Amino acid sequence: MIAIKNLKVNLGDFLLQNINLDIEPGEYFIVLGPTGAGKTVLLEAIAGLYPVLEGEVWIGDKEITHLSPEKREIGIVYQDQALFPHLSVEKNIAFGLRMRKCPKNEAKAKIDAIVEIAGISHLLKRSPATLSGGEKQKVALARALVTKPKVLLLDEPLSALDPETRERMQGELREIHRRIGLTVIHITHDFEEAIALGHRVAVLNDGCIAQIGTPGEFLRRPSSEFVARFALTRNILSGRVIGVEDGCTLVDIGGTKLRATTEANGEVQLSIRPEDILISKEPLQSTARNCFLGVVSNIADRGSVIYITVTVPPDFICIITRQALDELKLRNGMEVWITFKASAIHVF
Repeated sequence: MIAIKNLKVNLGDFLLQNINLDIEPGEYFIVLGPTGAGKTVLLEAIAGLYPVLEGEVWIGDKEITHLSPEKREIGIVYQDQALFPHLSVEKNIAFGLRMRKCPKNEAKAKIDAIVEIAGISHLLKRSPATLSGGEKQKVALARALVTKPKVLLLDEPLSALDPETRERMQGELREIHRRIGLTVIHITHDFEEAIALGHRVAVLNDGCIAQIGTPGEFLRRPSSEFVARFALTRNILSGRVIGVEDGCTLVDIGGTKLRATTEANGEVQLSIRPEDILISKEPLQSTARNCFLGVVSNIADRGSVIYITVTVPPDFICIITRQALDELKLRNGMEVWITFKASAIHVF
């Protein structure tokens, strides 16, 4: 297990503080946040590349807070791979073993094992300059793994790849993690990547942890407006609880009354994910407690999906497929019905 206790790192113009994390053995843990949130600072503080002002870092029952980086048994892979251009793939992978004066026969066995797992045995004699982005990332990963670190740190390893390669590499990272069972801390600003890979997620904002939980909790139960916006919830509204009706809490949002499942009182914020709102030309016959007539006020084409803004008021953003757009023949100014369950509303 990795335990980070009350960690504080002061870089002068940036402060990372009050960081508390407990990461289980073999867990694939994601640190998620926007540019400048402090993700890389946290990763490099764990690796020993930044001095810790306060707090502790533990791996298992060993405190490593003030150990030098080479004594921490940590592997790290950066976005730009940092491969040695003058060395072959094989020599790049062998570099850490050579620094540890690993015997040649033992080093060869370790290299053979890791390149088989990474699927790059055919690249060993190649130069890094001849590799694709995905191939370079696999070589960097193999170089970090061959020394058998206790923890693997990944600093936005997929952000420089094209979408198709990124998606393929996500699958390969999942498979490598499954086969090796190593504890991984992976930082990214891409929430879809976090959902695809992470067992749990810590959302970082301005040097502090905003929320820790499973990807589902992050998506469905954001703890703040910042987390909801970062997760592209899109529908974030302010309202006031005005009572209870038929077992549901009534929330007034500027004259429109929503039915939610919450015990909150007074002024509240709430979020509704766009995929939880159904659009129809007629009122739907369903058990959903919220059904409103509105007007299509914007149609945003995003290729594979379409975002539809329906003004009730307020504005509700819904997501539909291109096929649904064609079938409904939606256009700006058209009256439609939107429907969503009381349980689709998250109140915070």
